[in-house]
Amino acid sequence: MPRSVSSDQTSGTTAKGGSADSTRERIVAAAKEEFARHGIAGARVDRIAKQARTSKERVYAYFRSKEALYAHVAERELTALVEATQMDPADLPGYAGILFDHFTARPDHYRLITWGRLELAESATNPTGPLHATIAGKLDQLRDAQCVGLLDPAWDPVDVLALINQIATTWVGQPEIGAAADQAAPSSVATRRAALVAAVERLFPRVS
Repeated sequence: MPRSVSSDQTSGTTAKGGSADSTRERIVAAAKEEFARHGIAGARVDRIAKQARTSKERVYAYFRSKEALYAHVAERELTALVEATQMDPADLPGYAGILFDHFTARPDHYRLITWGRLELAESATNPTGPLHATIAGKLDQLRDAQCVGLLDPAWDPVDVLALINQIATTWVGQPEIGAAADQAAPSSVATRRAALVAAVERLFPRVS
């Protein structure tokens, strides 16, 4: 357990050595939890400040609004998602498995992104945002794969990416189905992962 500190005091260092765990970082960490649990409209800056061991005034000193704080948190989470889920167009079933693993381990990440889609629809379609750039890059990868024969050119790359993302997030996006299924016949995470990877394999077979 980290030692307690005053609201504006630093505590500890990062694993990369030397960088203090600042008030700003505590605010971001608390905000990530708050937004994942309550969404943007339901999040409360006073709760974020309390969790971060600081004041509302300090939160607003770093971030001009609750929406600006969410945008910062979401951008960091999307960057982490991109880094953790690199796509190999020759192994789209494997890519689906990577997405499944990421969101199974971090359902809060999925909720955080989903709240933004629901509450900030205009931001989700922003052509200059980081999410748009990530999607555009993956579509380019898929088009290149079609050009060299790794992927059936009959598919629209947009459909390919949308289908894989939807299949990979089936369980994290529909926990009520998982809960109902487990009451009848419990299944393991590994079994569910294997099922969705097999589904993507039928649509977009691996290229050996």
